[in-house]
Amino acid sequence: MKTLPLLPLLFACLALPGGPVFAAAPSPTAIDGLDALYPELDALYRDLHQTPELSLQEEKTAAKLAERLRKLGFEVTPKVGGHGVVALLRNGKGPTVMLRTDLDALPVEEKTGLPYASTTKAKDAAGADVSVMHACGHDVHMTSWLGTATLLARTKDRWRGTLMLVGQPAEEIGAGARQMLADGLFKRFPKPDFAVAMHTIATAAAGTVRFTPGYALASVDSVDVTLYGKGGHGAYPHTTVDPVVMAARTILSLQTLISREKSPLEPGVITVGAIHGGTKHNIIPDEVRLQLTVRTYKPEVRKALLAGIERIAKAEAMASGAPRPPDVKVTEGTPATFNDPALTKRLVDAVGKVLGEKNLSETPPVMGGEDFSEYGRTGVPAVMMWLGITEPKRFADAKGTEEALPSPHSPLYAPDRERTLRTGVTVLTTAAMELLGRP
Repeated sequence: MKTLPLLPLLFACLALPGGPVFAAAPSPTAIDGLDALYPELDALYRDLHQTPELSLQEEKTAAKLAERLRKLGFEVTPKVGGHGVVALLRNGKGPTVMLRTDLDALPVEEKTGLPYASTTKAKDAAGADVSVMHACGHDVHMTSWLGTATLLARTKDRWRGTLMLVGQPAEEIGAGARQMLADGLFKRFPKPDFAVAMHTIATAAAGTVRFTPGYALASVDSVDVTLYGKGGHGAYPHTTVDPVVMAARTILSLQTLISREKSPLEPGVITVGAIHGGTKHNIIPDEVRLQLTVRTYKPEVRKALLAGIERIAKAEAMASGAPRPPDVKVTEGTPATFNDPALTKRLVDAVGKVLGEKNLSETPPVMGGEDFSEYGRTGVPAVMMWLGITEPKRFADAKGTEEALPSPHSPLYAPDRERTLRTGVTVLTTAAMELLGRP
């Protein structure tokens, strides 16, 4: 998916494991300014939606956000880890609270029919001309993020600490968070005491928020396996070592890692997404390439599955009499996203007081991935929550078939704009005000 994230609140002092204790802020009355601010946010959202940029190409998007943040009084540093933006608003002694948004869009041709639909074209990394669309809600994330920045900048008498806004590039390719950290995100700038993000989701009504304590999204690894045989004529298979048959046996054997070697109580997925081999009906090739994705939550499960893939590939090659061992290359993607349970409860309690408890609900973890997890891996307590986007009546009418609603990455992905944006700003603002210190 990339998928998804985020936030919450409570009005009491709470100690988090391994973290400092700060006095909670008062009720987030900064949200009172949202009505007056909304027309500006609506215009920003439409502009961002109409001018999307692909991963690693977010220069203009980053510049727009940086300019607005400077006008609000933030210390802004552009070009962190590529087109990343870091903005700090220091307001006395207190915690540092990081709010993260993603900046990039997808190579998708929009088919929503909206008057502000994207018609943007760009060249992708391979140089091909592609349509570009904010089909994953990053325009919602950015608008909500900037709305929160605006409200907190106007109400500095109500909180203390440092508000740290991170505009992250390249989330869709799982590279942006790692790039920003490698460029000194938590060394050149304050390491936050808390990190918060959110992600849109179609399987929840606009105006509602969903949350998952603990593991929320999976780790993502890509595995490339090349199996070697001895090619020849299809009429004389006995003179060959057929890598197609070798690949077929390997693919079937891989599923025993899930059904027989992994505990059924531990989630894990191995999917073979691509098989490449051969050129013609009657030619047995000399190699076949497999492309796999591996999804897990716990590091020990991940380690066991990756080791098992290599073991099975080598065993099947040996059993087939392959002329050489297979090549197995693992490309690490994103680690699993872990929502700090204590922080999650604190924020959920706070947001529930503002949105109403009936508009928040716990949801099971998913096997998608999100590189927001990179920040939590540094030891920062982090929470990512899901922001509903579907018009409530449409969502109610889809009961039992919610998965059929246009999902992230769909050319029909279209949030219920005003309700979604107002809720996004409310959630992020409430989360920030809860975690920042009391004057």
